[in-house]
Amino acid sequence: MKTISIGTALTILASAAHGAECIDAKGAKAGFILERPGIRSEFRPAAAGMVSVANEYQSQSPQTQFLFGGLIEVFRDSETGQLAMIPFFDLRKLFPLKAGAKSETVFVRLAANKQPKGTETLEINVKGKETFSLGDCKYNVLAVRQTIKNEAGKTQDEFTALYAPDLQAVLAKRYDEGTSGESVVGYEVIKPLPN
Repeated sequence: MKTISIGTALTILASAAHGAECIDAKGAKAGFILERPGIRSEFRPAAAGMVSVANEYQSQSPQTQFLFGGLIEVFRDSETGQLAMIPFFDLRKLFPLKAGAKSETVFVRLAANKQPKGTETLEINVKGKETFSLGDCKYNVLAVRQTIKNEAGKTQDEFTALYAPDLQAVLAKRYDEGTSGESVVGYEVIKPLPN
């Protein structure tokens, strides 16, 4: 009888510990870790709507990013240099994101010892809502199509970010959407930051 009680207690503790790994909006305010093979990213809320992301790669030098709202990159720092994206628009007006929302933000990309090559445009199209799984955790995400065009209007980059507003984080990116080459690159594990 005692063995069953201890076994039951261990099962309950294991379930509680496993369930604690799913981070909610409140837990995200303390920061969290997202991982997939080859990358570990630590997310921490910062001032003025920014989210600081420290990326550790298996095959590259570490990188720090600052993302407005956890979605729009405005600064990046690594051993290869620094890069800043200066928008000519108040990014706060884009949030909170809603399905169907569309926007265009003109910005200039600045890097040390390089003159900017002109302005660029970030087009955002919030296509809808989806559910994304990280292990046993499920998150409501917005499918946010992001297109970056140069000053001449040529597309430089395009993908759909699966963005979790509760976490203020992009959990995955979908490339070549709607084609035979469609692929999804996403995190696979979420866990709290160690105390």
